Amino acid sequence: MVRIMGLVIPDNKRIEYALTLIYGIGWMTSGKICDASGVDRHKKLSELKEEDIRKIVNIIEKNYKVEGDLREEVTGNIKRLKEISSYRGSRHTRGLPARGQRTKSNSRTKKGKRKTVGALKKEVWAKMEQQKTQTAVDTKTAAKSTK
Repeated sequence: MVRIMGLVIPDNKRIEYALTLIYGIGWMTSGKICDASGVDRHKKLSELKEEDIRKIVNIIEKNYKVEGDLREEVTGNIKRLKEISSYRGSRHTRGLPARGQRTKSNSRTKKGKRKTVGALKKEVWAKMEQQKTQTAVDTKTAAKSTK
């Protein structure tokens, strides 16, 4: 196990894939980092020497914003949008898509599980009515017993 930028990365992964496990580094960026450090991107992490890993870490620290710093910047940007009460900020506040996607039929990951409003089946409606009458009877009997 190798520690890169505060993350423990498994030894049996290729370096090109292993770098994508770091927040803020994708496939293109990991390829650029491998090329800049002179490391073969098809080698596994266990095959690399300490100096190769140090080169990779130095390149990431100098040129890229990753992990905690990047997360702070993103949350700061969203917070700023909310404070200036922009449209995008209000969408973030409500938990809806902020970039113009349709929401009538999609965006279930943002909105959550569907909640039916309005039409109920007869059985559900009858159960609700029964519960209302039961609670009304219980409150009347409780009021009589306290007198």
